[in-house]
Amino acid sequence: MSGKSLSERIADLGRRLAVEAHAAWLAARDPRVPWFARLLAVAVAAYALSPIDLIPDFIPVLGWIDDLIILPLGLLAVRRLIAAPLWAELQATAQAASERPSSRAGMVVILLLWAVLLTIVYWAVRTSPLH
Repeated sequence: MSGKSLSERIADLGRRLAVEAHAAWLAARDPRVPWFARLLAVAVAAYALSPIDLIPDFIPVLGWIDDLIILPLGLLAVRRLIAAPLWAELQATAQAASERPSSRAGMVVILLLWAVLLTIVYWAVRTSPLH
């Protein structure tokens, strides 16, 4: 046993997932990453950084499923689609960034992406012939 409390281990896991999600975001913007890996990386990073969860966290046990299962599986898939040396470089960059103060600009970008996505969905539904 490592001597860490459960809450410390959960916090460590959260920090590792945040670094991995940031590495995925970096991968999504890196032209050396194959297009399909970039597409998946955008989806995983946006989901990880989004304030909206598939299953809301306030639902006991089930609310953490997306954070503890879906997100790590998405990150694993992204990692497997990217060459190991390139992933190591992206992860090192994300780790260095995690040690700096957080950016409000990143939060604004994610919120703008969600606003654009919701607008597209709204207009698609509104102009649908079924509507």
